[in-house]
Amino acid sequence: MKVLIVEDEPLAARRLARLSQELLGPGVPPPLVRDSLADAREVLAGRTVDLMLLDLNLAGEDGFRLLEEAAAGSFHTVVVSANTDQALRAFELGVLDFVAKPYTRERLATALTRVQGRAAAPLRTLAVRKGGSILRVPLETVAYIQGAGDYAELVLRAGGTELSEKSLDRLEVLLPSDFVRIHRSYLVPLQDVARLWTQEGSRTSVELKAGTRLPVGRSRVKALKERLEPTSVDSGMPPRK
Repeated sequence: MKVLIVEDEPLAARRLARLSQELLGPGVPPPLVRDSLADAREVLAGRTVDLMLLDLNLAGEDGFRLLEEAAAGSFHTVVVSANTDQALRAFELGVLDFVAKPYTRERLATALTRVQGRAAAPLRTLAVRKGGSILRVPLETVAYIQGAGDYAELVLRAGGTELSEKSLDRLEVLLPSDFVRIHRSYLVPLQDVARLWTQEGSRTSVELKAGTRLPVGRSRVKALKERLEPTSVDSGMPPRK
């Protein structure tokens, strides 16, 4: 995991770098440290960062300017800041966690653990870059999400798609738990699954309420059935011609 620390106080930056490297383990490279928004943007432009630890007050610069841009990025963000009154606003932009200063080693460990699990607070929107600006896509407008290499396509209920710079793996971590991974290439809202059935050759599919049919990975069938019970019905319905 490649970590970028954006912090303008040298002592705070060194402590955060030391603790992060200790907690993430010996196989993780030393975190990069930048003390300005411009320098951080230069690093992020290289698309090599997996996690950004961001202070919100950088020698007079507002870290939210970077946070709003980062919301559409391919990496995760954890805010490390004394500005606790801004926590809700930060979560609305899709940060995984908000670590209030002064923090303990244990609190930082919890935040880094969350990077590998579900987001601390569920998102209501996903940010995507579009035409040089940031577009916020409400989750309730997303029919399902399809992997597209290092990116993901948000397939909208009203038609059309929006491209997220986050991979399907990262979105799976970031989204509320009612978005379920049914296949290596698909995430769907659980409440939209209308039917689950096994086809010829033991292939399993779901039909969404809007009629879209998507494959279910063999390793995900059992977990999906458990999430759908007791309402799920394996109809044995043959696939449409």
